[in-house]
Amino acid sequence: MNILICPDKFKECITAGKVAAHICNGIMKVFPGAACRVIPMADGGEGTVEALVEATKGRIESVLVHDPLMRQISSFFGVSGDGKTAFIEMAAASGLELLKSEERNPLVTTSYGTGELIRFAFDKGCSEIILGIGGSATVDGGVGMAQALGISFTDAAGNEIGPGGSNVGSIYHIDFSTVDSQLATCKIYAACDVTNLLTGPDGAAYVYGPQKGANMAMVKLLDDNLLHLSRIIIELLHIDIGKLQGGGAAGGMGAGIAAFLNGELKQGFELISQTVKLEYWIGWADLVITGEGRMDFQTAFGKTPAGVARMANRLNKPAIAFTGSLGEGTDKVQDLGFAAVIPIADKPMSLEQSMADAGRLLENAAERTFRIMDLGKVLKRRF
Repeated sequence: MNILICPDKFKECITAGKVAAHICNGIMKVFPGAACRVIPMADGGEGTVEALVEATKGRIESVLVHDPLMRQISSFFGVSGDGKTAFIEMAAASGLELLKSEERNPLVTTSYGTGELIRFAFDKGCSEIILGIGGSATVDGGVGMAQALGISFTDAAGNEIGPGGSNVGSIYHIDFSTVDSQLATCKIYAACDVTNLLTGPDGAAYVYGPQKGANMAMVKLLDDNLLHLSRIIIELLHIDIGKLQGGGAAGGMGAGIAAFLNGELKQGFELISQTVKLEYWIGWADLVITGEGRMDFQTAFGKTPAGVARMANRLNKPAIAFTGSLGEGTDKVQDLGFAAVIPIADKPMSLEQSMADAGRLLENAAERTFRIMDLGKVLKRRF
C-alpha cells in the first residue's frame, strides 16, 4: 500500500513535518510493509518555510534584519536543496507577532525587513523566491520592502520618505536606478490567499488595518495614502495595481510585489503544491492523508486540507484527514470530499492538554484508524 501523508501544521502546537511523522508511526504499527511518503504542507502562512525546506531537503539560513519598527532582530529564510529557490515568510521580518500590542501602529511600521530577506536570498544565488505574505504588521504597500532593495521614494522636495504607512502619501517620485541588479534575474512568487483590492471598503486599510492597530481615522489616512500610491504607480510605471486581485493582501504588499518586483501573486496552496510536486505524489498513492489543528467552515477557503482533498478527488484517490478538533460547519468539511475526518482526542480534555499531547494523540488515532481498515479487509474476505 502506498500512502501519502501531507498535512499542514497544527498551529501553535506541532509542525507539519512532525504531524506527518507521528501519523506514519501509527500506520507502521498496523501495516509495517506500507510505503509512506511524507510531504509537509503549508498554505503560505506561518510554517511555509519549514515545510518547503523539509520537502525539498533544503536548509534554513539565519540572518539579521530589521523588524517593523526598524529594530535589528534575528530572522531566517529557507533555501531549497538544489539552491535555486528561496522560501521567505514576511512574518519572520515584518510580522505582527514581532510587536507588543501597544506597539502596533501601521502608520509607522514598515516592510523593510522583508526586503532585506529578499536581498539575502539574492546573495545566495537564488533565481526564484516563494514569498508567504501572511501575518504582516504593515500597511505600507510594500514600499519599505522596495526601499531595502534599493528603490528610492522621494517627496516633492526630493527627500527620501520615512518608514511607515503615514509617509506613503508624500511620495512624489520613484527611482529605480539604484535597485539591486539581481532583481532582474530572479522570479518572485507571492503566496496570497485573499482577493482584496488595494483600496476601498474591502481594501488593505479598512479590512486589515484595525487588527494591526489602526483606529478609523488612521484607516482613512492609510487608505488615502495607498490610493495615492496607486495613482503614482499608474503615472510612472503604467501599472494599475488598484485593480489587482489580492493587491490588498498584507497591507498592500500584494500590490507592491507586482509593481516593484514584477512578481506574480498565486493562491498559496497552488503555489506550494506545485513546488513539492503534490499532484505527482497523489497519483502515486493508494491513500492520501492530510489534516490541520482545527477544521471548520473556514477550511474550505484556501486551507491545505481542502486543497489536498480536491486534488485527490480529481485523481480518484481516497483522502482522509486527522484534526485536533472539529469546529462550526463540520458538514462543510465533510463535503470537501474526504472519505473520513478523524478528531484525534481519545477522551475529554482541555485545549492545553490536547496541544501538549498532540504527538501521542496523532499516533494513536492513526493506529486506531488503520486497525479498522485492517478489519475491513478481513470482513471483505469473509463476506
